[in-house]
Amino acid sequence: MFLGGFRSDMEGTKAIFLENFCKEKELRYVRFDYSGHGISKGSFLDGCIGQWAADAQDILDHCAVGQVMLVGSSMGGWIAFLLALQNKERIHSIVGLAAAPDFTKIMEERMSEAQKKLLESQGYFDLENEYSDDPYIITKKLIDDGRERSLLHAPIQIDCRVRLIQGKKDTDVAWQTAEIIQNAIMHKDAEIIILDEADHRLSSPDQLRILKETILALI
Repeated sequence: MFLGGFRSDMEGTKAIFLENFCKEKELRYVRFDYSGHGISKGSFLDGCIGQWAADAQDILDHCAVGQVMLVGSSMGGWIAFLLALQNKERIHSIVGLAAAPDFTKIMEERMSEAQKKLLESQGYFDLENEYSDDPYIITKKLIDDGRERSLLHAPIQIDCRVRLIQGKKDTDVAWQTAEIIQNAIMHKDAEIIILDEADHRLSSPDQLRILKETILALI
């Protein structure tokens, strides 16, 4: 089951790669769009981590069969851990791709005074990014809800194996984040795979090959 990132959709490179890989290996596979993302209904402005985790829970309940491996990209890594905490019997393992639990805390720490004022006065601000010509709209709801869903301040009590694939040239999620996650996970089988030349996307042929090999080793 693939869990996409913030403002991404199920037509992305990794989502399609995994579908083709699973077809080749005759594995069941689910990809989907969170509410307000891709072709799903709803407004992105109404979304938050809790809502998108609830979307993922609905997919797990109604579309996935048996034990499930979660592959979470960026924000999807955060949602994968939230699902694993609530569905300990269902989650087989987690593969995090530049997993970004608590990324809203980083956003909050990086906000300028002007952005903080806009967040309080109008409930959102525009954030320029390298992935889209349109700015991301960061809402107060997203930031406030992110605080409630924070994971890295305490042990993450999950019962599944974890692999964290992280690029050392990632400018969105510091590579040291993988070490913080690993130290928080209360399962002995949690490993980090650092890719020295990779950035946040983790979508090159070589990086996708490593993803495939990582999944095969967990099956």
